[in-house]
Amino acid sequence: MIPYGRQHVTEEDIAAVATVLRSDFLTQGPAVGAFEEAFARYVGAEHAIACANGTAALHLCAMALGVKPGQKIITTPITFAASANCVRYCGADVVFADIDPDTALIDLASVRALLESEPAGTFAGIIPVDFAGHPVDLEAFRQLADQHDCWIIEDACHAPGGFFTDIAGTQQRCGNGVFADLAIFSFHPVKHIACGEGGMVTTNNPQLAEAIRLLRTHGITKDPAKLQQQPGGWYYEMQELGYNYRLSDMQAALGSSQLLRAESGIQRRREIADRYVDAFCNTNVGFLAPPADRGHAYHLFVVLIEDRLGLYQHLRAHKIFAQVHYIPVHTMPYYQQQSATILAEAESYYERCLSLPMYPTLTDEEQDLTIQKVKEFCG
Repeated sequence: MIPYGRQHVTEEDIAAVATVLRSDFLTQGPAVGAFEEAFARYVGAEHAIACANGTAALHLCAMALGVKPGQKIITTPITFAASANCVRYCGADVVFADIDPDTALIDLASVRALLESEPAGTFAGIIPVDFAGHPVDLEAFRQLADQHDCWIIEDACHAPGGFFTDIAGTQQRCGNGVFADLAIFSFHPVKHIACGEGGMVTTNNPQLAEAIRLLRTHGITKDPAKLQQQPGGWYYEMQELGYNYRLSDMQAALGSSQLLRAESGIQRRREIADRYVDAFCNTNVGFLAPPADRGHAYHLFVVLIEDRLGLYQHLRAHKIFAQVHYIPVHTMPYYQQQSATILAEAESYYERCLSLPMYPTLTDEEQDLTIQKVKEFCG
């Protein structure tokens, strides 16, 4: 079987988790802080806050930014539902912008049109998604957001290690906090760094970082400098309505070990992508445009084909389990009940998209078989 994505757990990973299992802390111990510090260095952000999963990371960001009923937040329909759901958790409304058909990323012009279609102050924020690992040009989105007094949450779940090049020629790594107020990552098994489950929020804003740390642990603090009373060492205070969104030390140890292979993993993903591009150039198999600066993190490699169902079934018949990413969120029954929306580019993309196998341990032989079966079907 060749899946579209697969975790890679080594003996070093197992040893790292076993060390925690033999220690005094299975959760709320030093392994979490060590993972946070290493991840902050990796993406170039000042703060990293680990949490239970990518959805929890999004929810924490929305709460820390004060998302509330009556506000409208813009995001893309080509993403996992959590990118939008975090807004609804806080009672605000989601407005979907259409995508750029060449990249499947949220389209800047579509976002601008939405912002300019309503009175000033209607929209509170934008949640761009680095879909498939292709980094959004956050510099352009920051300029637009500032014009309309909006914050930005970068959903970088697909793009740890990815980067784009800004106007000055500087490589800006996904999640480094230069242009986005907050960024989030996921450590689901098929992502670049696997913790089983897990998430991370990164930011350069110390106030937002402190708010997220409080909210991920029930809104409870034991910090003497913040307590209203100090009757004894046992005392703590719940100062906000938070959640149990913590990451365990076992998961953090696995994440820290996986992080050591992050760069080699992303290089292998780019090699696999190059082989797909070479194979499908000058054929009737389309694919999303790669960035010129090679900053793509390649969580996914998406081909575009007219008979998507036929290719999907043909590959499965040969034990190649391609997948569809994603069913546009705005077409889900829940969001159709909120506001019936037609987004032509997103819907056209969905009718043709299929994600081929993409993970560092994919062998050349497995990829060659995948390419052969795609070309066999497409003639």
